[in-house]
Amino acid sequence: MQVFRKLEDIPADFGPTVVSVGNFDGVHCAHRRVISQMVARSRVLGARAVVLTFDPHPIHILRPNSAPPLVTPYPCKLRLLEETGIDAAVILPFSRDLSLMPPFEFAEEILSVGLDAREVHEGFNFRFGHKAEGNVDRLREYGHKLGFDVVVYPPMQIRNYVVSSSQIRRLIQEGDMHGARRLLGRPFSILSTPGRGRGYGTKYTVPTINLSRYDELVPRDGVYISQITVNGETFNSVTNVGNRPTFGPDSFAIETHILNFHPIDLTAETPVELTFLKRLREEIKFPSTEALKSQIALDVKRATRYFRLSELRLQ
Repeated sequence: MQVFRKLEDIPADFGPTVVSVGNFDGVHCAHRRVISQMVARSRVLGARAVVLTFDPHPIHILRPNSAPPLVTPYPCKLRLLEETGIDAAVILPFSRDLSLMPPFEFAEEILSVGLDAREVHEGFNFRFGHKAEGNVDRLREYGHKLGFDVVVYPPMQIRNYVVSSSQIRRLIQEGDMHGARRLLGRPFSILSTPGRGRGYGTKYTVPTINLSRYDELVPRDGVYISQITVNGETFNSVTNVGNRPTFGPDSFAIETHILNFHPIDLTAETPVELTFLKRLREEIKFPSTEALKSQIALDVKRATRYFRLSELRLQ
């Protein structure tokens, strides 16, 4: 997958495209449905399948005080988009100037001239242009004038949920990892690096990895069955998200206890992917370290049983 940071970077001989425009936060099941059809159509038309997205997320510019945390920050989003089989991702810097572009100008300058679009594939609620005045009906109208067709997709539902980034965000913030997994089409995970912990994991319980500060979406405070991937190796784990109140002053942390631990090479720059599988319980303030250790033993027992049953289902 090629990545272009501005339209001018696209080679002159790139050829016609089949395009989908959006934020693609989460690259969830509904996004993948649109992209799979777009890729198939591009092969029929002899065109390139291109996703057009923006950095930062437009809400961070238009309404910074109400901007939600991202389900998938850009490195994760690009990795997931590449897995869909698209030919290129165009990531336009989102600015006030771009937000002021009238809908027809967006369709003409970006879709028609910039991308040589032959088809544009969008969800039913797609909006574009200044004050989001453009919708799929206007896009169809513009396409007739500019020479591209528009394919519109109805809402996608899974288990009575409409698949959307906002719905997935709500489920994750509630700690419903199973529900979020259905809509994402995969378990929710975050990509970070090791942070500086307080040493309690090694000193009092089991080997741990504390993640460095992470400003995007994390699950509701609590204890989770998880998996952590370091240097290409995945370990079963139990993760605490929250303030660890047992050890004194509250200090938010994402702290992962590795179940099948062995010594690993780890630096402050080592990429660490943490995958959340199931919520076990609320975070609790324990009266003593011994009480905490007893609860961790119970958490580990439940997690071990979870992984054992998962292995049996795969056999």
